[in-house]
Amino acid sequence: MGKKSRWGVILDAGSSGTRLHIYKWKDHKKAVHGASAEELHSLPKLVTDKKWTSKIKPGVSTFGENPKDVGPDHLRDLIKHALKIIPEDKIEDTPIFLMATAGMRLLPKVQQTGLTREICSYLRQNTRFSLPDCDLHIQVIQGETEGLYGWIAANYLLGGFDRPGDHQHGKGHHTYGFLDMGGASAQIAFAPNATEAEKHANDLKLLRLRTLDGSPAEYKVFTATWLGFGVNQARQAYIEKLKDIYHPSESDELPDPCLPKSLRTTLDGAEITAEDTKGLSLIGTGKFDECMKLTYPLLGKDKPCPDEPCLLNGQHVPALDFDVNHFIGVSEYWHTTHGVFGGKDDEAYDFATYQKRVKGFCSRDWNAIESGIESRDRTDVKYAMEACFKASWLLNVLHEGIGIPRIGIDNMPGLNSTGVSHGHSKGYLDPFQPVDKIDKVEVSWTLGKMVLYAAGQIPPKSGDDRHPVGFGSNVDGIPPDFQFAGSSWRAPGHHGNETDEWLPEDGVIGRAKTSSGSSFLLFLLLLVMIGFIFRKKDRRLRVYAKLNSCCRRGRRPGSPRKGAYRGISNLTSKLFGRPVLGSTSYERVMEEGDANQFELGDVDSSGDEYSDSSEGSRYGGSGNGARTSGLATPKVNNLNGFDPLSVPFGLSALDRSGLVVRSDSSARLVPHLQVAGRRSRAGSPTRLKSPMAPQFQET
Repeated sequence: MGKKSRWGVILDAGSSGTRLHIYKWKDHKKAVHGASAEELHSLPKLVTDKKWTSKIKPGVSTFGENPKDVGPDHLRDLIKHALKIIPEDKIEDTPIFLMATAGMRLLPKVQQTGLTREICSYLRQNTRFSLPDCDLHIQVIQGETEGLYGWIAANYLLGGFDRPGDHQHGKGHHTYGFLDMGGASAQIAFAPNATEAEKHANDLKLLRLRTLDGSPAEYKVFTATWLGFGVNQARQAYIEKLKDIYHPSESDELPDPCLPKSLRTTLDGAEITAEDTKGLSLIGTGKFDECMKLTYPLLGKDKPCPDEPCLLNGQHVPALDFDVNHFIGVSEYWHTTHGVFGGKDDEAYDFATYQKRVKGFCSRDWNAIESGIESRDRTDVKYAMEACFKASWLLNVLHEGIGIPRIGIDNMPGLNSTGVSHGHSKGYLDPFQPVDKIDKVEVSWTLGKMVLYAAGQIPPKSGDDRHPVGFGSNVDGIPPDFQFAGSSWRAPGHHGNETDEWLPEDGVIGRAKTSSGSSFLLFLLLLVMIGFIFRKKDRRLRVYAKLNSCCRRGRRPGSPRKGAYRGISNLTSKLFGRPVLGSTSYERVMEEGDANQFELGDVDSSGDEYSDSSEGSRYGGSGNGARTSGLATPKVNNLNGFDPLSVPFGLSALDRSGLVVRSDSSARLVPHLQVAGRRSRAGSPTRLKSPMAPQFQET
């Protein structure tokens, strides 16, 4: 049990909020059993479910000045949701990642470091997820990395990896480009055509995956990010531009062509009434053409381009070949084209239809727009207020910045110019198509990260580990900046002469478990031998007397007994019975609690049916701050309503040798909660098993 599926938890810490994603896939041995030739040449099959996600606002970056609050005030509810999904016996072997994006990149380095350290400490103390390496599992990822993960996710879901023959775009090209836009940044990732790939080889990333049969799969991908080009950051730059144009003036209202007519807002975008006249405000004019003109300069197309060619802000990007480079757009690319302007049932995007809808909406009076919002949900109202600016920014980035052909306007050979999309049935062959889900699975860069992790668990063909899973500079071998998948294909307890520097999980837990297991067996054998030799009472008494006499000779009269003497006295009292008259024994007593309150074993759980507000025992905290993925928390038989998340750092615990270690005074311990020990994990942290999508059942 517990060997047929693996799980993974990843937290996408964006600028506006943190979103939990859970993924599940079959263990490699299970996946290859009875697999067809086509399946063996495919990547691991990850599954997920809508119920396995959860989001909380605001973003992690808002805790930059108060990092201690990020755990209890932000992460706690997300972890609770994950523990409702993941089976109890899989938690310790389930890796957890928190990867922060643009919002955290905007913070000073010292605040980034403080937050990532606090997050790792919180997760280690309050969960039993596998977290062997803080730097690997809790990090602020670069925009290029985020884009590459997104590129993996899009191609994984579209079939560009597993079925390249079904996705031939010409010129030997079978992968799709990836575009992402959030609140603070925007990313692009694509595989250039053969000519551009050779010309700009030094600009590409080498990506290595591994199929179920152990074969390596390599791709050369270009990725770039534009920090400050997300919709929220772009709007801030736009407001500053309006202030430069219209202020100072006699009026405290700035005309805003990117707002619907007669809508009044603060500079931050909050709606204000006609009676509120405090401070500078924006008044909508509903002139979308003028809005497009004012947002265009924000693209930075006039910036110097030291390395031709460039797209946005003077940043180098290899030339795009839209005969073979077909892009998938996610996040704001989807929400802004399929939100308040309708188009929810559209298979794809075309410029002419979209622009017509936007102009019609943005020229309307705000009172008419607001009255037409059926739900009256303030979130929907806010989306409507922001829609015109977002549309203008998206159109400028897509067509003026990146150069996506405007279907319905631009005539290009081989492209559909009728405004009707090719759609999924023909493999997303338009130059650009916004998507939210593919085959009912959300397209998120987090999926790409977990695909990489799952592929790293597959053993290489013929034991060839010269091509580890991960990515780095486009050079042969393993470049110095290579980022490993973070997972290991070696079985638990593996020992060998191979270097395990890129396999941190098995390398630690395997050796620890083997060593402690061997020591325990030797100890049991020793006890049996001693019991056999001293089975008669007269022998026990004679040996005890000699040992006691020997130990007393080395001690001065009146001096305190040393630990060695106390240990021998305690041991002999247990082996030989009560000591002879006149001798004294030392017995260690656990403070303020009975030992039978606790036992070594899984953390007691009330099941999967508890509500979000409950504090289930799945939150058992770590016994010490330096816990590794190989040690679990003790089982509490009776919490009496006590919240394990509030247990103070430093309860008593067992070390890996089985010895009781005190790490705090009894004064700090909760009177009715004492811990008798910790146990080793039942499996290696690389045996990732996590709950996410119920597409296959365990047997």
